[in-house]
Amino acid sequence: MMMHTRKCNCTYNYNVIVVAIIFIAIATQQYVHALPNKDVQPSIKINKCCEKFEIYVDGRCTIAETVNASIWSPIFTGYNGKANVKVETPQLMIGLPDCGKMQMWPVYNDPQNHDYLFLFPDGKLGHYIRKNERIEEDEDYDESNEQAEIEHLLRERSEKFLYHDFEQGHYCLEKALFSNKTSDTWHFAYVCSPGKVINWTDTDFLLRKILNPLFHGISMIILLIVAIIYFVLPTLRDLVGNIITTITLCLIISQAADLVKIFTEYSNHISYMIADIILYSSLLGAFFWLNSMGFYIWKTFKSRNVFLRVTDGRKYCWYSAYAWSMTGLLTLLAIFAHFFLDTGTIKKQYIFEDQETIGWLGMAVFFTPIAFIIIINLFFYVTTLKVMNRINSYGRIHNKLKNNFIMFILIFITMSVAWIFFILSWLKYDSLLYTHIITNALQAPVIFYVCIIKQKHVSFLLRKTCCYNEPVTHAAGAEWNYGDELTYMNGRNDY
Repeated sequence: MMMHTRKCNCTYNYNVIVVAIIFIAIATQQYVHALPNKDVQPSIKINKCCEKFEIYVDGRCTIAETVNASIWSPIFTGYNGKANVKVETPQLMIGLPDCGKMQMWPVYNDPQNHDYLFLFPDGKLGHYIRKNERIEEDEDYDESNEQAEIEHLLRERSEKFLYHDFEQGHYCLEKALFSNKTSDTWHFAYVCSPGKVINWTDTDFLLRKILNPLFHGISMIILLIVAIIYFVLPTLRDLVGNIITTITLCLIISQAADLVKIFTEYSNHISYMIADIILYSSLLGAFFWLNSMGFYIWKTFKSRNVFLRVTDGRKYCWYSAYAWSMTGLLTLLAIFAHFFLDTGTIKKQYIFEDQETIGWLGMAVFFTPIAFIIIINLFFYVTTLKVMNRINSYGRIHNKLKNNFIMFILIFITMSVAWIFFILSWLKYDSLLYTHIITNALQAPVIFYVCIIKQKHVSFLLRKTCCYNEPVTHAAGAEWNYGDELTYMNGRNDY
């Protein structure tokens, strides 16, 4: 009996051991199969811009069969530069990337211009582009050496390239085809603008994002002070004073629009475009009003009868009709040219995606008239100066016109210099952009000096209004007698 019991126990233990061995073997096999293969990567998600059976044709999703083209299929590149890395069937996610408030940009794989798109095995999209300043003129594209350049680029992360790796969901890929170039196909992607890393010690960041907005705010305050002074003081509300007020208001609007552009760049393309339009139109309006001021002074000096103050209100209406109608007409023309004429070589799918800023044709409509206005104002300056030199004696009205002419010239020079550096800032040189920031910051203080401090009768009126108990003194022999003292002596508030 005891022998039979011992035999059963041995058999039971043997069976347990066999079952345990089988279980361990199965678990080990499953674990080995679960280990990632170096050559075969796990399934990932890839964003495709159009449906699986569609590609981009002339910027629109089109069924591939209708243009006798093959559909797009992902090609993966390893981080070490290895081409055609094997990836298990990726899951295609259809649709454009969700960029939120960030700008969405179209990019193309263009090796001839050292512009690359790499789809990595982990689902990230790499965009690598050669720095402009590092491309040599005699450096041509060598197709046979392309793979070696790619491997070197990805391994070394060369300083000659700018690059960014986009996470899954922040891009979509597609094949692009253009009807005018049926033999060429492009690898195309929409990518979300990458967030810029803030470096508070970076000089470029401090100038662009800290000092530049600060200068804009200070300029708006200074220009607003000038506008209030010329609007509030009754004796300054003549035709020239009203024009000065209007010019400063236009410049305030342009400064505010430029301030909006600083904070919406690469984040909200619709607001950026609207700010662009307001900036250019207000700047155009300021130059048209400056042109009206020059024309008024030029015509008054050439006229035999200079006693034209009774018509200031009517003349201001005439100049308003001229300045605002021309500004509005050219603004509408620029917007029309931008949306309907400035098509470019590569068209996008939706208007709101690629019209984040005014194009070159629209800017030409805005800025070409300003160039002609500068030339016309130079004509007013030369001819008026000749007329002034022929006048032997100056009366009170002529003295006032002379000072208005000097004020016009100084404002004209200030605005023209700021405008020229504004255009030069579009070039890809940081030094020109920094110069524009400085000149734009100096524009408002210079206008304040020209219109307030340099105009002694304005200083007299300010002291008389704010500190009327304080005796007002001025330098003997100063040629600035506009009759302001006589006006107050007679007890009148205007003349």
